[in-house]
Amino acid sequence: MNQPFRHWALSIGVALLALSMGSSCSRSPQTAAEKLTDLRTRAEKGGADAQFNLGLMYANGDGVPKDAGEALKWYRKAAEQGYAHAQWNLGEMYEKGLGVEKDYAEAVKWFRRAADQGNARAQNGLGTVYRNGWGVANDHVEAVKWYWKAAEQGYAHAQWNLGEMYEKGLGVEKDYVEAVK
Repeated sequence: MNQPFRHWALSIGVALLALSMGSSCSRSPQTAAEKLTDLRTRAEKGGADAQFNLGLMYANGDGVPKDAGEALKWYRKAAEQGYAHAQWNLGEMYEKGLGVEKDYAEAVKWFRRAADQGNARAQNGLGTVYRNGWGVANDHVEAVKWYWKAAEQGYAHAQWNLGEMYEKGLGVEKDYVEAVK
C-alpha cells in the first residue's frame, strides 16, 4: 500500500469514527464529583472493579483525601471477591503496614491468592517474602520458583531479583551467565 493512500485511508477512518461517536461526543462530560458518586455507588453494590478503583483513589489521594484505612477497606472488599490486583495491593499494605499493623503472614496470604491467579507482582512479592523469611520460613528455592513465574511474564523487577539469586547462588547454583540473562 503506498504512503499517500495509507494517510487518506487513515483520515477517512478517523472521520467515520468521529461521526459514529457524534451523539456521545455531544453529551456534557461527567464532573469529577459525579464520577466519584457513580464509582462509589457501583462499589457499594458489590462491583469488585469499582471497589478496587475506589481503593486506588484513597491510596493515592486521587480526587479524595488520601486515606490508607479507606483504601484497605475497599481493597479487602474486592480481594474477597477474588480480584487479583486488589489481593496484591492488600498484601502490600500488610507487608508495609499501610493503614494496618504490619503482618507478614497476612501479606503472604493475599500475595498467594493473587499469585495463584498469575499476578506477576504478587509472584515477585512471594519470592521476596520467601527470600527474606517474612511471614514464612526462609526458603531460597521457593523464592526462585516465584521469581521465575513473574520473570517469565516479563516482570522486570522479578527478572532483576532472579538474576541476583543466580549471582549470589541463593536457591540455585551460582551462575554468572544465567544472572545476566
